[in-house]
Amino acid sequence: MDQFDKSLEMFIESAGWLAPLLFVLLHLFRPFFFLPVIVVCIAGGVLFGFLEGALLSFIGLSLMSLVSYYLVNRFPAFRKRLKGLKKKVFKDRTITVSQVMVLRIMPFVHFHLLSLYLIEMAKSFKEYMYISLLGLIMPAVLYTAFGQVITELPWYLTLLMLVILIAVYRWLGRINKTHMQPS
Repeated sequence: MDQFDKSLEMFIESAGWLAPLLFVLLHLFRPFFFLPVIVVCIAGGVLFGFLEGALLSFIGLSLMSLVSYYLVNRFPAFRKRLKGLKKKVFKDRTITVSQVMVLRIMPFVHFHLLSLYLIEMAKSFKEYMYISLLGLIMPAVLYTAFGQVITELPWYLTLLMLVILIAVYRWLGRINKTHMQPS
């Protein structure tokens, strides 16, 4: 990852005023390079600083949500593959919007799969984009600000953070079940 950061930094410096646009485009092409969201957001923090990096990551992730919506609704084969992945990963579980938000914070969780959940939950494109944008604020900010720190933590602290996120995810699922049960 260090080599990637250095290469990207040299490229961005030589790009000048086009650098922010190229960084946003990197978010869009990230899946083709098999780069996790966290890597690109960390690079944004290193290259642009916290505020600009977080804002550019948020814009890039927002555009990726828009592209996800388009891909899922325009290409039935893509939707079918995502549904197959959804069935394999989450079985027949129903998850809530708040659980999707927690999963968006977890590194290496499939971005388009979570977008599919949001698309299925939303009643309209406008609602999908609204909840999707809300769910992108935390990853953009956390990964940009704390991404470098998270990757440098000892394995046991990283594992502890993952356990805490899983506990929050499960807790949110239980809250949803209790609110959904008839009185």
